[in-house]
Amino acid sequence: MPHFQPEPPHGGRQQARVGILLVNLGTPAAPTPEAMRHFLREFLSDPRVVELPRLLWQPLLHGIILPFRAKKSAHSYRQIWQREGSPLAVFTAKQAAALQAELPQVLVGHAMSYGVPAVADAIAVMKAQGVDRLLAIPLYPQYAASSSGAALDKVLSVLLQQRNQISLRTISRFYNHPSYIQAMAAHIRAYWRLHGRGQRILFSFNAIPKAAVQQGDPYEAECHASAEMLAKALQLTTQEWYLAFQSHFGRNRWIGPATTDLLTELPAKHNIRELDIFCPGFVSDCLESLEELAIKGCEQFHEAGGQTFRFIPCLNDNPIFIEALADIAQENLSGWV
Repeated sequence: MPHFQPEPPHGGRQQARVGILLVNLGTPAAPTPEAMRHFLREFLSDPRVVELPRLLWQPLLHGIILPFRAKKSAHSYRQIWQREGSPLAVFTAKQAAALQAELPQVLVGHAMSYGVPAVADAIAVMKAQGVDRLLAIPLYPQYAASSSGAALDKVLSVLLQQRNQISLRTISRFYNHPSYIQAMAAHIRAYWRLHGRGQRILFSFNAIPKAAVQQGDPYEAECHASAEMLAKALQLTTQEWYLAFQSHFGRNRWIGPATTDLLTELPAKHNIRELDIFCPGFVSDCLESLEELAIKGCEQFHEAGGQTFRFIPCLNDNPIFIEALADIAQENLSGWV
């Protein structure tokens, strides 16, 4: 017989409320090998993230990957850790607070697919505050089964445990939403006004395995669409921008071209000495943007002969992004608010 979670008291005078839950990937609790092992164990055990048979993958995960990668990843996190904590956690919390101020008529919460605050805990808190209709927004503009899909799995699994299920709406992607595109364009133009502009701009997205695309994942196509729309909004010619994919891992084939390859080729082969780089697939700065690009990417570009490397921060809690997020949410709250 199934076991359902206890419900908040029913039948009181508490007014029913509409809620918005922002969901991001997650982060270790501390930049230490122990915390990193705990986070990676949860993250890399999700079949949405690693699509290998459990009997094959789990021995590799526990015997090889966790013992070696945890220490290396902890070192990387220490280079970007802020006084308040992990940048991804800090900015996601700020985004939720800013969206709450922008949309006071709803209750806004945030959660992580892995780590804390857990999706189940965040929804339980919101439900206890009277939320009976929830809009879940994974903070991934482009849909991938391993990111947006994994986040929505967490949300949907909570409903499986509820005796009194809430009403649920989801936003699986917003890669082509005009407000999102215009927010990025305004953000980049503002950066250029303050810091100058390079010869080219590189749009770097997180990579996924090629096999996922071959099996129907729309992520690669949505990344190209976002980049093309952003380039058009910035009035860039086709020669003024590049698209690449970062964070390749393991021996499998990944979608490309690889960001690391371009960072070497552009100065060495194409005489590009000044390069700007921006991540249209990350709405918050994180390990992949701050350590992989702003630190390592900068070093690689200079070693290949580049002179000026401008890392343009992610949207983070920029008010223009919060306004865009509010537009996206309100469109999907029609009839509820």
